[in-house]
Amino acid sequence: MSPWKRIGVACAAAAAALLVMGGSAHAQAQPPILIGQSVGITGSAAATVKESMLGASLYFKQVNAQGGIGGRPIEVIEMDDKFDPKLTMENARVLIEEKHVTALFMPRGTPHTRDLIPLLDQHGVPLVGPSTGAMVLHDPVPKNIFHIRAPYQREVEMAIDHMFRQGTNRIGVLHVDDAFGEDGLQGALKAFKAREMEALFIEKYDRAKPDFSTIAPRIMAKSPQTVIVIGTGQAVVDGILALRKAGVGAQLVTLSNNASSGFVKALGHNSRGVIVTQVFPSERSVAIPLMRELSRAAKAQGVAQVSPAMVEGFANAKVLVEGLRRSATPINRAQLRAALNGMTKYDLGGLEISYSPEDHTGLDFAELSIISSDGRFQR
Repeated sequence: MSPWKRIGVACAAAAAALLVMGGSAHAQAQPPILIGQSVGITGSAAATVKESMLGASLYFKQVNAQGGIGGRPIEVIEMDDKFDPKLTMENARVLIEEKHVTALFMPRGTPHTRDLIPLLDQHGVPLVGPSTGAMVLHDPVPKNIFHIRAPYQREVEMAIDHMFRQGTNRIGVLHVDDAFGEDGLQGALKAFKAREMEALFIEKYDRAKPDFSTIAPRIMAKSPQTVIVIGTGQAVVDGILALRKAGVGAQLVTLSNNASSGFVKALGHNSRGVIVTQVFPSERSVAIPLMRELSRAAKAQGVAQVSPAMVEGFANAKVLVEGLRRSATPINRAQLRAALNGMTKYDLGGLEISYSPEDHTGLDFAELSIISSDGRFQR
């Protein structure tokens, strides 16, 4: 055999050995636990979505760095639905039927999440931490949806109660014309009825093509003291800007789904003084273990500043991971749902959460914040 042939045979043998070694290592590697997320990475809710996804990522990366769940890393498959309910459904089908994810995680939007219920039930897929607090997703209890945040109606009622106690009675509602907006409106109507008040006005805008050019002057003509603005992201920004341009000097209030740095930035100087309801304690409350944990994770991963939206993402990821840790092996959809249904008095870090087959509500925490001149949410 020539020297060149001997070298070729040796190289081939070495390559074969490497392939065997590589195959063995691959066989020993634990497969990831696949989690699916369809959310508006682009579109009108993108600014807040980006921050909540970052908060969740901080926790998932921390868990994976510590060995994952029983040696299995968590892998989140993200798909952009552009905040379009139809795309949410299409993406969810791919994630469930083709990617075979164990669970869905943190979709955003009331109609988006509501439309998923039949698909979740068909395949027995748990959905953890939807970024919506609509009552339609609480009552009756969907067997596969596990909430972390408080309902929107609780936020609206709390805000109106606060304004009423401040001596304000000329309160109007501007809401998006969809399931989310209707849910928030019902909360407002309950609050008005409890205080024997009438809404000064109720205005709604189109979800797909919001136009405030005629709405803002009508609101201005009513001389409101407070306007509750129920909607998401860029549409709420546009509505607030239109109200200020029309001369409305009323106190403006919006809900926790807009509690992000991106929302503040989009409003610019018009953000100052806007009240935003919150469903978690302040991200700067160092006395609360959850916030200390988030702060440490953010610092370790090079994130300079946290926001309320990041708190929600981080907390949602913690609940999902705890459910996976409590799941019997092999971890699958049914085991995760059973583990979540048996989760009682789980300490999220100063906040306690419990589930049962009859109660998937999660937390009931809600409070107000106001955007300060430096763009922070002050409690």
